[in-house]
Amino acid sequence: MEGQDEVSAREQHFHSQVRESTICFLLFAVLYIVSYFIITRYKRKSDEQEDEDAIVNRISLFLSTFTLAVSAGAVLLLPFSIISNEILLSFPQNYYIQWLNGSLIHGLWNLASLFSNLCLFVLMPFAFFFLESEGFAGLKKGIRARILETLVMLVLLALLILGIVWVASALIDKDAASMESLYDLWEFYLPYLYSCISLMGCLLLLLCTPVGLSRMFTVMGQLLVKPTILEDLDEQIYIITLEEEALQRRLNGLSSSVEYNITELEQELENVKTLKTKLERRKKASAWERNLVYPAVMVLLLIETSISVLLVACNILCLLVDETAMPKGTRGPGIGNASLSAFGFVGAALEIILIFYLMVSSVVGFYSLRFFGNFIPKKDDTTMTKIIGNCVSILVLSSALPVMSRTLGITRFDLLGDFGRFNWLGNFYIVLSYNLLFAIVTTLCLVRKFTSAVREELFKALAYHVGPPER
Repeated sequence: MEGQDEVSAREQHFHSQVRESTICFLLFAVLYIVSYFIITRYKRKSDEQEDEDAIVNRISLFLSTFTLAVSAGAVLLLPFSIISNEILLSFPQNYYIQWLNGSLIHGLWNLASLFSNLCLFVLMPFAFFFLESEGFAGLKKGIRARILETLVMLVLLALLILGIVWVASALIDKDAASMESLYDLWEFYLPYLYSCISLMGCLLLLLCTPVGLSRMFTVMGQLLVKPTILEDLDEQIYIITLEEEALQRRLNGLSSSVEYNITELEQELENVKTLKTKLERRKKASAWERNLVYPAVMVLLLIETSISVLLVACNILCLLVDETAMPKGTRGPGIGNASLSAFGFVGAALEIILIFYLMVSSVVGFYSLRFFGNFIPKKDDTTMTKIIGNCVSILVLSSALPVMSRTLGITRFDLLGDFGRFNWLGNFYIVLSYNLLFAIVTTLCLVRKFTSAVREELFKALAYHVGPPER
């Protein structure tokens, strides 16, 4: 009897493992297909040759698609876990959701951590070096020579990074265990390296997210149709049409030898056409789209940003009075046992919306920074090197998103897998400083955003009244 029970337990465990593996594979397949269409939309078409470089580009494309799919999975990881917890809490005995359990959630977190490490330390460096390789001098040119050069470069890069991190760990922790950690790569060395990368990703989010939160108002203002207040669109379209015709006549009258003037006029004509298109779109927009959608979206963005800052402020107070508010070292009741929000399903939905909002804002803020402005992909005109750089950047941001959301108190869902084992998450001063910096920088960016027009008018008025000195 005991033997039969043991066999049935093994069969159930085997079937559950197969079911979870199938679900993970299907979810990743969907993300991979979506990522492939996104990358091919921006990839430069001129890179599609039928030679050795075409094979290299195709391999780099598949690796970049894999990395982007892993990034999307890391973004969806925390929202999927939160909504799964609420579903299991609401329907604990439902037959149709038995596949949704704690084992599946933990497996997804472990896979996301594993694939993030794999993409960050192996696949993306391989794709970059493989794309730039030509083969060692003296060897026969071909794919094998380029693979050999790429592997050698990877080994050298790995030795360099491991040496730097070993020295850093030895300087920070001077005991014998840290000095001997070079011989214990899996248990100490690689987790310490990924902890440093995670901290850098959270610092990058700390820089990008406040900028993105203030930039979101401008971006949405460019995508939506603004209300027409005391404006005559017909007159503006008429004026811009005359300007377009004048530029076209000047362009037709210039000789082909004046290349500089022709290029300058073509750029100016393109800007005029873009402005005319925007004005025509504003004219064709319906009254409800102009007068209702735009104000509603702006108010919604303001509410979401205010709630985010308010939650961070509350988390700062909790950190000062309650040790369980720390993102590391706390273990909740488990998945499906209790709601993590005081408002139940509504609170969980709000947390998910805020997490997605922070991710979109961080991406917008990342591309708004001057240093990363050249990383912006262009439709059908983005090289594979730039695509690899974008995939790595998004991977770093998305991998740090669950950690940032838990550190800021946006959600109380515990970090599972390797995400909750980062050393710096247990440092009270680092976590508190991170929350304070986020709240202060976000508030300053919003104040600067909403007072910029007033400051410009004050400067203009001051310059007008002061004026140049009379002779």
